[in-house]
Amino acid sequence: MDPPQVQTLSHFSMSATQQAMSSNINLQEIHDFLCDIAHKAGEIIITARPATSRTGSKANSAELVTETDKAIENILNEKLRERYPDFKFMGEETYQPGDTLTPAPTFIVDPIDGTTNFVHAYPYACISLGFTVDMEPVVGVVFNPFTDQLFTGIKGQGSYLTSPFHKREKLPLRDLEPFDDLSKCLVITEWGTERSGHNYDVKVNTFRKLCADKKDGGAMVQSIRSLGSGALNFCSVAAGSVDLYWEGGNYAWDVCAGWVILKEAGGEVVDANPGGWQPKVDGRRYLAVRGGDGWEMIVKEFWGCVEGELQIGD
Repeated sequence: MDPPQVQTLSHFSMSATQQAMSSNINLQEIHDFLCDIAHKAGEIIITARPATSRTGSKANSAELVTETDKAIENILNEKLRERYPDFKFMGEETYQPGDTLTPAPTFIVDPIDGTTNFVHAYPYACISLGFTVDMEPVVGVVFNPFTDQLFTGIKGQGSYLTSPFHKREKLPLRDLEPFDDLSKCLVITEWGTERSGHNYDVKVNTFRKLCADKKDGGAMVQSIRSLGSGALNFCSVAAGSVDLYWEGGNYAWDVCAGWVILKEAGGEVVDANPGGWQPKVDGRRYLAVRGGDGWEMIVKEFWGCVEGELQIGD
């Protein structure tokens, strides 16, 4: 397989000011550096003892944080700032309410996406490293150290899965058939950490309509999965293993890297709420859909199953 072409941000449509700031950014170099530090962070995760790493919750018993999360983010922050001192950094564990994504080149990282899985030794967790310019994801690296699966994407260069089984294979991993209707779709959703109130009701009622028999007004999707990592969920859609992923409540670090990987695999991202065709990476509501003819139709059918609107704040 030929090596990917080295590409800089001058190839992309940007404001004159931002292009002047970013004309020397080499996306391939950033990609390679992120892959390297993702593997180093993976070594820490594999050798950690998650059962003894609990430090309590951020908000409730469903939202865990561990010492390993904090340690990895500190390492990532240090290495990225040392290598790229002029770029901004946004991380899950250092985020403060009110922090906003700007057009400046920004690393957006989640040291462990799927912390609950990590604590329970369930092997669906990853390091998620994204890079944005003009608030657009342009590089993404997602590494699951438990399965040794590395998903990567660079804007304009495609996305890939590297693993012991797939070596380095371009995404999606299969020929994608055109969409028919939701009854032929496998869907990922997540319960989230809020287990009461308006958004919880919207999710529960939407799940019910997606699953219900058509004679009862439902879509009767083939099945719904709830796996616990937004970044890996995006990658599953990119690979073509899953047809759609619907989420409200995630943050930019949960989706930034997977966003690039999905888009480069021919997939699309729209708003979780009906009618939003142009979501923001920090908009906290997402419907990710795999590539394939008829994707707009399947999005509209999915939106028809959304019972209410998710009200997600900062």
